[in-house]
Amino acid sequence: MTFAFQPLSQDNALVIANRWKYDGVYSFYDMTADLEDYEEFIDEGLRNANDHYQAMADGALAGFFCVIQDGPAIEIGLGLRPDLCGKGVGKGFVDQAVSFIDGHYQFDKLVMHVAVFNQRAVKVYRSCGFRDVKVIQQSSNGGVYEFLVMEKAR
Repeated sequence: MTFAFQPLSQDNALVIANRWKYDGVYSFYDMTADLEDYEEFIDEGLRNANDHYQAMADGALAGFFCVIQDGPAIEIGLGLRPDLCGKGVGKGFVDQAVSFIDGHYQFDKLVMHVAVFNQRAVKVYRSCGFRDVKVIQQSSNGGVYEFLVMEKAR
């Protein structure tokens, strides 16, 4: 699947925040599961403090990612449309997003935080060249959870 990346529109931010619902344990990633993240995502002013992009494939919204520049490092967060998860699309999505970032930003390394239980995503990120750095305790969704910090050097 080929993705085209463009700035995230307000309409698509609302679709992602309000309509994208993940199955089972992955509901952890529903935007509505964390009020603070939800409010930041749907408010254009707050969302634009970082760069957010939508991923279009076959004329439809298929994913998104955000870029948070922190000196020579970039932290990325991303999401794939729920019906595409677990279908073998993730590696292509991540590889194409990383290529887009590489062509538009200056950085020494990319950083991601992924919930430790999400081994499906960890496997994809490792296949894209990210390496495990450490496990941290991170506040999210009203609690504290273990997250794996992963990095990829430029």
